[in-house]
Amino acid sequence: MSPDQIQVFKQKALQYAANFEVCSYLDSHNYSDRYGKHDCLIAFGAKEELSVCTGQAFSDLKAFVNEHRDWMFGLLSYDLKNEVEALETPKTDLLNFPDLYFFVPQYLISISKNQINVLKGDKALVDKILQLKIEEEPPTVPVNIKSRLSKQAYLDQLESIKQHIKRGDVYEMNFCQEFFDDHAEINPSSIYNKLKEVSPTPFSGFFKIQDRFVLSATPERFLAKNGNQLTSQPIKGTAKRSENPKEDSQIKTALRNSEKEKAENVMIVDLVRNDLTKSAVKGSVKVDELFGIYSFPQVHQMISSISCELSPDVHFVDAIKNTFPMGSMTGAPKLRAMQLIDQYEVSKRGVYSGSLGYITPSGDFDFNVVIRSILYNSTNKYLSFQVGGAITYQSDSEKEYEECLLKASAMMSVLSNN
Repeated sequence: MSPDQIQVFKQKALQYAANFEVCSYLDSHNYSDRYGKHDCLIAFGAKEELSVCTGQAFSDLKAFVNEHRDWMFGLLSYDLKNEVEALETPKTDLLNFPDLYFFVPQYLISISKNQINVLKGDKALVDKILQLKIEEEPPTVPVNIKSRLSKQAYLDQLESIKQHIKRGDVYEMNFCQEFFDDHAEINPSSIYNKLKEVSPTPFSGFFKIQDRFVLSATPERFLAKNGNQLTSQPIKGTAKRSENPKEDSQIKTALRNSEKEKAENVMIVDLVRNDLTKSAVKGSVKVDELFGIYSFPQVHQMISSISCELSPDVHFVDAIKNTFPMGSMTGAPKLRAMQLIDQYEVSKRGVYSGSLGYITPSGDFDFNVVIRSILYNSTNKYLSFQVGGAITYQSDSEKEYEECLLKASAMMSVLSNN
């Protein structure tokens, strides 16, 4: 198929899959040459399901994987941190996602290099989807986005956090704030299509569990396994794009040379190296790329890549647990940063800064970081997205607030035009 035909098929396939109670649509937007084997994976219909709360969730996942040894798609909530460390999350949850959810799909379609392959289900499925008519956009209701924190409250919290950094409690802490609408009526697949049009990213995803939806335009990989190699690619360092090519190039160069951004990035690289060491063959952890600059529609990002050889004595689910939650969304040292996050953030993170991804029958996997993502519960009409950034002692509080708004821009734009 031509690239244009593939795009039409993707839209129809998402429309078809979203009619099922459970579905996962993962789209790398042609970044797959750099990031993985599949440009798009569309899984729908739950043959088997695992839905559990924090406690023994990773053990339950290991048992689920060992029992089924099949394709599975799922999410890991940030609050699984409470299972990894002695932490709590005493905050109100209005989205009600499971802490950990995976399903074995009845149907699975892969798109790679403009080829469509049915990996699970009848081959006639492709023709059935191609014959669909793309539904007209439903009438929309304006979304009224509110901030959980006022700008001044955000700035005050940052100053308190910087005092912790000054005292040496942490070197760096990821601090996030929530934007929400508690009476939102949206068409999730329509909003996701708009989001990925505005912000096509390598780890984009649409995930549905009955009445709950994740609409993600994340550029970040949490952890992938290919054979016996584990790879993590944390993002730390963000700069706004410019429509002026010369100015855009200057912004990119300034990001590459920023001592502040490099200092933030290398702290998380060191943290990830330490996390990977828990699962690695001794001496195999290495930094494949440090301070790589990658460009996306709204932003330039500084991305580093760290890998290791998975020890044959470590189950791959334990390798996920050993690195969870991802250092780019916590800070360093990790435990103290998470304690301060619990203390200073006013909203429960839930799926935000958790992960979406898949596991193959052979035990390979790929998981993203749930950022730049809209979360929605269609029953209670609660819509939420969070944004944040790494706070160091050198951080300029006003600029950190501006960076939050920049990261929110794609989501704001699709919801305001809803």
